[in-house]
Amino acid sequence: MIRQWIGWFSALLPALAIGGHCHAQSVLSYHGSADRSGNFIVPALNWERARLLHLDPSFQPQFAGHLYAQPLFWRPPGSASGVLIVATENDDVHAIDAKSGSQLWTRSLGRPVALSTQPCGNIDPLGITGTPVIDEATQTVYLAAMVGDASGAHHRVFALSLKDGAPIPGWPIDVAEALAGRGQHFNTRFQNQRGALAVLDGRVYVPYGGHYGDCGDYHGWVLGISLRDPRDIVSWSTRGRGGGIWAPGGISSDGHALFVATGNTIGTSTWSDGEAVIRLTPDLRHDERPQDFFAPSDWRALDERDADLGGSNPLPLAAPSSPGLVLALGKDARAYLLDGNNLGGIGGSLASKIVSTRSIRTAPAAYPAGGGVFVAFQGQGENCPTRVGGNLTVLHIRAGSPPSLDTAWCGAFKGEGSPIVTTTDGRANPIVWVVGAEGDGLLHGFRGDTGEPLFTGGGPANEITGLRHFQTLLAAGDRLYVGADGRIYAFAF
Repeated sequence: MIRQWIGWFSALLPALAIGGHCHAQSVLSYHGSADRSGNFIVPALNWERARLLHLDPSFQPQFAGHLYAQPLFWRPPGSASGVLIVATENDDVHAIDAKSGSQLWTRSLGRPVALSTQPCGNIDPLGITGTPVIDEATQTVYLAAMVGDASGAHHRVFALSLKDGAPIPGWPIDVAEALAGRGQHFNTRFQNQRGALAVLDGRVYVPYGGHYGDCGDYHGWVLGISLRDPRDIVSWSTRGRGGGIWAPGGISSDGHALFVATGNTIGTSTWSDGEAVIRLTPDLRHDERPQDFFAPSDWRALDERDADLGGSNPLPLAAPSSPGLVLALGKDARAYLLDGNNLGGIGGSLASKIVSTRSIRTAPAAYPAGGGVFVAFQGQGENCPTRVGGNLTVLHIRAGSPPSLDTAWCGAFKGEGSPIVTTTDGRANPIVWVVGAEGDGLLHGFRGDTGEPLFTGGGPANEITGLRHFQTLLAAGDRLYVGADGRIYAFAF
């Protein structure tokens, strides 16, 4: 067993570097790749240059609407520049020149839904919340939006051309209507879409949960729509009421399977898919075998406390071709290490440890370091190795039987942003970046191996205004981009 985990880690280190290179030119999905590692390769951004980071005052693209989704970055073939794709709660999609900030095209998907018409929630208006995904082969961006019209509110999935924002024929797909045609009931009024979309094996996958407040008859859903024929739809949902898939990172993948984390179920006497990490095949088939799910042994108590696993996406920690671990972080402040090929069923984690003093509800980021892998997440560290506590915690996961899980360092900032990491080649010069969303409004950079602060800054008033909770950032070219309400900020070095 020890040799197995050592072999896994030796495969992991180059795999993380290779994965970063695949996405150096374009940022096609949340945290840069389907595994949600958040490891962005920026060859020129070493530790010293990070101290020289500065806001680019000439870059001032503006638009209307609140921004929860992470912007994406697409570099058209043969182009020297790139395009930022920004999707807002106004149900508008904007293409912005990544160098000049000029607007290239805008597409309205309809009218967003007012919070006053909803049974519960905390986003007003409600339009596009989950981060879209780009299929580079067809130069198409896929988005999920809540759209209101004379007949009421609708969850719809759209496909737009990256060239000009034109709708792709056959789209959008009305989720409730599509599932009704398959004999399934999807309650639009009580369902919500917050998690990032994913593309795998010719399908776009969209996760659904409930609204803030857990009102009504909602379930955790995953919808898979064929990119070639949007009438070809597969789906999976939780058996119990609740169990929403609502983490900002949404669906993650190791290249073969899909992983989602479900939230608390409501009124269930037996385990019914809540409080869990679920592994799904691309056709969304899921057998109720212990190999295909994990739930903590105290799942019932977590249900009662609303301390679910659903606040953070599962994080695969290996190359697609290698057996490896999956990390889950919960609102119960625990980290769970799972065998990605055998999730273990109820109580079947390889290791479990309290790593925070508060709930963990944002997306983590991973990078190789110290003979293992470091994982950064927003949360008050439980076992910070120095007196420097803070709202950023970095775990060190090492090979072993079982693998070990310790706190490497903690960093101080105020807010609820999701971290990313930049490296110069996939592993060298790691820098953990995080924004103080709904907190101090600043961009923070920490040396990835030690936690030494390298950068703290913001806009002209030393603050980035309009940062929504769980917001993350992205690295592309020679800039870091931060999305906020009505504005994209660019930091150069």
